[in-house]
Amino acid sequence: MANNPVDVEIVQVATTFDAVQEAEALASSAVEARLAACAQAEGPVTSVYRWDGAVQKDEEWRVTFKTTAALADRLTEYIVRKHSYDVPEVLVTPVTGGHQQYLEWVRSETQE
Repeated sequence: MANNPVDVEIVQVATTFDAVQEAEALASSAVEARLAACAQAEGPVTSVYRWDGAVQKDEEWRVTFKTTAALADRLTEYIVRKHSYDVPEVLVTPVTGGHQQYLEWVRSETQE
């Protein structure tokens, strides 16, 4: 039953960038590579964090990718490899429900 869309776990993978152009470029390339069905870039958001011993405050753009749990590790590696940050944020969050047809679409769009 692994081929049943209901049985495929859907996840959201989120990261941030300091430039909207980089955010949109990585969103597009990940979707083109079928690592994600879609990606939404939003921002700017204000990020406050500790880095190199000091509190920093920067404007960033968040990209949220919709994909399957099976592709989450590959997408994470892809983001880290192409990201300009030394240690990019990459968080994977399971989707516990939603519109069934949309979830099936995510699954179908991430198949090669």
